[in-house]
Amino acid sequence: MQALLDAIAAMPLPSEAQRIFHGRGGLHPGAEQWVLDAYPPVLVLTSFAPATEDELAAIGAALEARWAQIAPAGEVLNWVFQHRGEALRIEGRSETRLMAGAVPDPHIVTEAGARYRVHVLRGQNHGLFLDMAAGRRWVRDYAAARSADRYGLKVLNLFAYTCAFSVVALQAGARQVVNVDMSHGAIGIGQQNHQLNGITAGAAFLPHDIFSSWGKITRSGPYGLVIVDPPSYQKGSFVATKDYARLMRRLPDLLAPGGHALLCLNAPELGVDFLQDQMHELAPELQFVERVANPAVFADLEPGRALKVLVYQAPELEPTAQG
Repeated sequence: MQALLDAIAAMPLPSEAQRIFHGRGGLHPGAEQWVLDAYPPVLVLTSFAPATEDELAAIGAALEARWAQIAPAGEVLNWVFQHRGEALRIEGRSETRLMAGAVPDPHIVTEAGARYRVHVLRGQNHGLFLDMAAGRRWVRDYAAARSADRYGLKVLNLFAYTCAFSVVALQAGARQVVNVDMSHGAIGIGQQNHQLNGITAGAAFLPHDIFSSWGKITRSGPYGLVIVDPPSYQKGSFVATKDYARLMRRLPDLLAPGGHALLCLNAPELGVDFLQDQMHELAPELQFVERVANPAVFADLEPGRALKVLVYQAPELEPTAQG
């Protein structure tokens, strides 16, 4: 646990949503169970194994000491602890408690100029996946580079969750984003995120099961960018080992000539080869471009276990013969 305490002792005052300590990457022996995130003005400590009260007291004391050094006068420390032990994760549950201070309601955080609503006191997912920060930056840059295209960039955001990809794409000049997610609650927060950022046009929200909505999704295409960011395992909704292939088969028909697909997977047990081998078999006309590097703080002893974000490109339209 010493590595976590050292990170706290060197922690700057966080102004944006970000990870502060990533024990899960295996680069800090003895601290593999711990993760510390900042969702200003709240810090969220997560343990993936049982934690003793003595451990939590020591971490709390370290946070208080550092907060006294870096926080403006009169600003209290707000922090939350969440336990995600193996048994809880198998059941899709977590245990969360407020350790000090308070959590604002609504709780709004910022990242790279965008604002998002989060909820750190309930559920395992807080409304914004911090490890996807580089993916959001890639989408922002991609949309900005194509903002002057003749017809504008049209984006399909599958498994949109709270629609952060849509926010950054539209901020950067995309013409339209179609957001699809079967969770009405997540889509509702996604609509709020657009409102928070003053985005009043260009976004469509479809609270549908993707696999039963291909007709509607296809009719809205083709798309210059298709983002695929599914859960790795969600019983009754998506299981990567059998369902990702169903998405890959659709990509060639969804993409405009020269368009790109951003394929995401956060399953430690499935490496990069899982995506690349299936893409080679199921959508061979799409060419691999790059793997988007994760934020440095998410460095992993085994890179194949970390979040995978792969970019593929559809063939350009062949020029017609001149008579």
